[in-house]
Amino acid sequence: MWHLYLDESGDLGFNFRDKHPSSFLTIAVLATSHRETVDRIRVAVKRTLKNKINRKRKNEQELKGSSTTIEVKRYFYRIIKDCTFAVYAVTLNKIRVYDELRKGAQGKNRLYNYIARLVLEKIPFESAKEPIELIVDKSKGRQAMEDFNSYLQTQLASRVHPSIPINIHHRDSRAEYGLSAADLFCWGIFRKHERGDEEWFREFADKVFLDERYL
Repeated sequence: MWHLYLDESGDLGFNFRDKHPSSFLTIAVLATSHRETVDRIRVAVKRTLKNKINRKRKNEQELKGSSTTIEVKRYFYRIIKDCTFAVYAVTLNKIRVYDELRKGAQGKNRLYNYIARLVLEKIPFESAKEPIELIVDKSKGRQAMEDFNSYLQTQLASRVHPSIPINIHHRDSRAEYGLSAADLFCWGIFRKHERGDEEWFREFADKVFLDERYL
């Protein structure tokens, strides 16, 4: 089975005059067809939370790229660096987005879905013989979720044999350990584009199979 974990870093705010949105939005997918990698990621997240985050009676249930120190990120990565997986990412240059896509939830959702599609297009699962599972952080409203599923399901279905099931799930990132891993890697790529900070990115750069900027 192909396991795909999709997450984003940055935001889709465009009021650069009065507020301080990010200049970029990165959407990344952690992809693996190895069940043992999924299991190792689960162990790595749980061990990192126990040994590095929650030692002082904290109760964090997920790892976040924006709030986890580089030392903790390195600890996590050491546990999984020998696993078979790849990270694919596209980073949107928001400054150059057309005006009609900046206004309203519908335009922003279309933009988000399109960037997600650009990422998924580069993952080589055309010869897949087992189901494809795409796991996304459960943060969208019902209509946005339905639009995302319909759009991406159509795009994925065009690339694999009709007999191969394609399932898209929106799940709580606190319970889906692969999303924690995707968040850490996505934040590292976003930080590289947003701030020119490659300290964390360099640690896992050999796992990055796609790092493109759009617009």
